[in-house]
Amino acid sequence: MKKYKGKTVYRGIATGPALVMKKNVDSVKRYEIADAEAEIARVSEAAEVLQGQMRKLYDKAVREVGKASAEIFEGYQMMLEDKDYLDSIHNIIRHEMVNAEYAVAVTGDHFSEMFSHMDDEYMKARAADVKDISNRLIRSLGGSQDVGSASADPVVIVADDLSPGEMMQMDKSKILAIVTVRGSVDSHTAILARMMNIPALIGVPLDLEELCSGMITVVDGFQSEVTFEPTEEERGRVEKIIEEEQEKKKLLQMLKGRENRTLDGRTIAIYANIGSVADVEDVLENDAGGIGLFRSEFLYLERSDFPSEEEQFHVYRQVLQNMAEKKVVIRTLDIGADKQADYFNLGKEENPALGYRAIRICLDRPDIFKTQLRALLRAAVYGNLAVMYPMITSVEEVERIYAVVDEVCSELREKGIPYRKPEQGIMIETPAAVMISDDLAQVVDFFSIGTNDLTQYTLAVDRRSERMDAYYNPHHKAILRMIKMVTDNAHAAGKWVGICGELGADVELTGEFLRMGVDELSVAPSMVLKVRQRVRETTVKE
Repeated sequence: MKKYKGKTVYRGIATGPALVMKKNVDSVKRYEIADAEAEIARVSEAAEVLQGQMRKLYDKAVREVGKASAEIFEGYQMMLEDKDYLDSIHNIIRHEMVNAEYAVAVTGDHFSEMFSHMDDEYMKARAADVKDISNRLIRSLGGSQDVGSASADPVVIVADDLSPGEMMQMDKSKILAIVTVRGSVDSHTAILARMMNIPALIGVPLDLEELCSGMITVVDGFQSEVTFEPTEEERGRVEKIIEEEQEKKKLLQMLKGRENRTLDGRTIAIYANIGSVADVEDVLENDAGGIGLFRSEFLYLERSDFPSEEEQFHVYRQVLQNMAEKKVVIRTLDIGADKQADYFNLGKEENPALGYRAIRICLDRPDIFKTQLRALLRAAVYGNLAVMYPMITSVEEVERIYAVVDEVCSELREKGIPYRKPEQGIMIETPAAVMISDDLAQVVDFFSIGTNDLTQYTLAVDRRSERMDAYYNPHHKAILRMIKMVTDNAHAAGKWVGICGELGADVELTGEFLRMGVDELSVAPSMVLKVRQRVRETTVKE
């Protein structure tokens, strides 16, 4: 038995025979040619054939993983039309009078190397895409076409790396799991694995020459490890876990695709709360209707310096693409109080929960705020984005926010950078916001009620204090009346309202929220189906 650790791309567990894909990459031979223009014409013809293959892969990807993820193959087509890429190939052919295959190989290596040395993790991951399209173009020049896995039985794919094209050419039903030596969690292959719900590990230190197809393999995405030729005891343990997971999936399958509709016909949206890109797989696995709260502050808390605009843009874009056209509500930076980052230099406060935090920091330090807004507006082009602002207490704050947003729009427009102004809403988490929710509803697109802070501020109870546990009562009549008031004021202005605090997942109150007319509940991904079950068992009139 041999066990190796890696990085989990998609959590899950699977076991079966391995299909070890040892790529036999023949070195591209260099030879002199007499007619450069004829060789360039060969490149154009091969690229045209390859474009057709990519269009077919795109159509297959749309059917299996959705339009957003299928854009990978549109990107491949664009690469085949990229002026810099083609100019490099043409120049090598003309200046060195060499064959097209060699020119493509050199160009592919050059561009791949260039991407791999970039600081940005997303751009590093594009190195594999450039290499893949170049190898495909070389094969197209030779008149060969790519084929998928020839395995007739379900297998665990084990490879040095796997391109998105190679994945899409395989029969999804025959892939139990994926293990690769190289790769990135931001790679297109990783995105596809998550979209296809396939347990996958990357960065596993394997020597493929020591492995052979047919070896019994266990891929444990929960423990981030792969085991080859497991012992009987290990196989028994794994089979038990797989049985448990299958039981959970049976419940999932019974509720997946079902409407969040009560017995008497009332419907409500059920979304999920997340804190990172990795959480998206849980959102999709649990069939949430969208993301009702993406806590963007975790991008700041997990590091020692401010995330750049590009870093944020790539994260937001990836979430939007993974969610396809489902709504994604991203909360702007909510730092301060119990969420501290030393490099912000916020200083100590006697009562941080009532101090310098969230939107107050953003409006006071517009350089930080504008960086995030630029990333958000740019990412909005790639999906159904809504942005919400935390800790609002006045209409004036909203007007100041809109002024900053307009500045950002002007800057992006002047630079010719594509952007889209998304829906803009606010968190209702202070009594002040509740009491003027009728006025606030006139200037925003939606409300999202943060019941954790709202309960704390309304009951004058520090929710982090164990001594005050007995006084922290989110079921307090005052809280429920506030939620009803906010909902009525939102609807009077034609706006939707959701709940994104812990109370949204409290199934004891699901019926009450339905009676109030709350439009959306955003809960932990693991609670989506439980809340859906409660909704489907409820009669609102009762």
